Amino acid sequence: MDAHAGLPYLQPILLFLGIAGLVMPLLARARVSQVVAFLAAGALIGPHGLGRLAADQPWLSALTIADAEGVGVLAELGVVFMLFVIGLELPARQLWSLRRWVLGVGSAQWLGCGAVIGVVALAFGNAHEAALVLGLGLAMSSTAVVMQLLAESGRTRSTVGRMSFAVLLLQDIAVVPLLILLGLMGKAGAQGGDAGFFMLLLGALARAAFAVALILLIGRLVLTPLFRRVSVTTQADSFMALTLFATLGVAALTGAAGLSMTLGAFLAGLMLSDTEYRHAALTAIEPFKGLLMGLFFVSVGMSLDLLAVAGDAGWLVAATLGLYTLKSATMFALFRRAGLTRGEAAEASLMLGQAGEFAFIVIAAAMSARLLDGSVGNFMLLAVTLSMFMTPLAARLGRDLHRRLDAGRDEMPSLQSLPEHDGVVIVAGYGRVGQRVARMLERAGVQWVAIERNVASAAKHHADGQPVIVGDAGRPSLLHHLGAASARAIVVTMDDPAAARHVVRSLRAEFPLLPLIARARDGTHARELLAAGASEVIPEALETALQLGRHVLEHVGIDASACDALVSAERRSGA
Repeated sequence: MDAHAGLPYLQPILLFLGIAGLVMPLLARARVSQVVAFLAAGALIGPHGLGRLAADQPWLSALTIADAEGVGVLAELGVVFMLFVIGLELPARQLWSLRRWVLGVGSAQWLGCGAVIGVVALAFGNAHEAALVLGLGLAMSSTAVVMQLLAESGRTRSTVGRMSFAVLLLQDIAVVPLLILLGLMGKAGAQGGDAGFFMLLLGALARAAFAVALILLIGRLVLTPLFRRVSVTTQADSFMALTLFATLGVAALTGAAGLSMTLGAFLAGLMLSDTEYRHAALTAIEPFKGLLMGLFFVSVGMSLDLLAVAGDAGWLVAATLGLYTLKSATMFALFRRAGLTRGEAAEASLMLGQAGEFAFIVIAAAMSARLLDGSVGNFMLLAVTLSMFMTPLAARLGRDLHRRLDAGRDEMPSLQSLPEHDGVVIVAGYGRVGQRVARMLERAGVQWVAIERNVASAAKHHADGQPVIVGDAGRPSLLHHLGAASARAIVVTMDDPAAARHVVRSLRAEFPLLPLIARARDGTHARELLAAGASEVIPEALETALQLGRHVLEHVGIDASACDALVSAERRSGA
């Protein structure tokens, strides 16, 4: 203990980083889901796993984390960053296109599942207040688990992914009025009546709506100008710091307003999603999100204490399976009603059948307000944790059912994947040459997106409605966010020869099969770019000379076919 006195939490940090950096890659090779692996690791190293043996075997204390609560507080940042990324990946116009799914299907799922679970809770002898808490709390699914599984399987933008996201987004918004409702119910119970209850509720909801509107307004006026002052290409550290500041700052503002911090993070991402800094911010935040999401799952696993309910193990398994079955069956009916195919409805309902991280918050708040008995609350918290453990297996079953039930069917046209950058041409450098190439692509009906290092230039073109973003084209992580793995080609048009070589070399190493066409200053530069991995190079000095020579030949009477042959021969010898 003394060895770590100078740096609190050093031992848990080292243990977690060892799991994330050494154990997880091995499990990934064995095709074990990261979610399951982190949950199992948390159960093993937590106070209810090896921690129980540490008193008799002191050496095991180095392999356990005793302060589960402290780790849980830090782990919540993982969910915050994840919601920020979700906001970034969903521009406002696309969110608006999902409004029917968010408000319609999302509301029906939450209230429908809540009603079914609440009725079952009443049948088991719970009071009306407790049944309401359990119904609405357990109806919420796990954003962290579901979005991670969708990302792992590459299905975030599929019909199932979009429907799942719409349901989860409504739940994230709904947790705000639900927590307000619990607080008011607790006050009403303490005062022995419910006089003025609905007026209090309406007032609290109005304050919440005002706070969200104010945060969105301030963000629009402040965030974009702040990002414009920091160049992602020349001040990468400052840009990363500003991205973290924006995420946590807006989350803190919503927290101070009595709202969910995750809702604030989502709003922060949404405010940046339509700016030229979207992909650069995604690249900056991704490592933090990944590590902290892993820590979140570890903290959930650490809360699992099976010995505490060993006498009720049968009831615990029955409650977990019953919860998952009730939610999945209810959602299957709702999703079919909403127009999904049988396979899509089966996969989405099994993906969302667990109870989520908000259930921990809601049940804890209900116990604190004396709306829910402590023993019932602790029992259901264990059922929630076990349902999260079940999800990867249920999700795999859902994908298998989807394939079998919808064999030979295409995805519904009304729910196509979000239009992103799949199958586009990526233009690296948006100067005069890049703009000309983009105009030609536009006229040919080819979708394109450009990366420009110059912040002012990128901002100007983005404001004009052109798909131009700020960034360094030599960063493979940024290209992955743009969908380079499925791009039709990348065109390197940069003025700086050294920068062009660096970009070509980086891209060829990361995307060995991608067509890579580059602009060269002269023949020497062209040979360097070919050696770096370019598929084809166009030396600008040579092409200028060839065009001049062709015009001269035509003017002195050489026929067109002979001109073509001479130009081709000179191009081969000059490259």
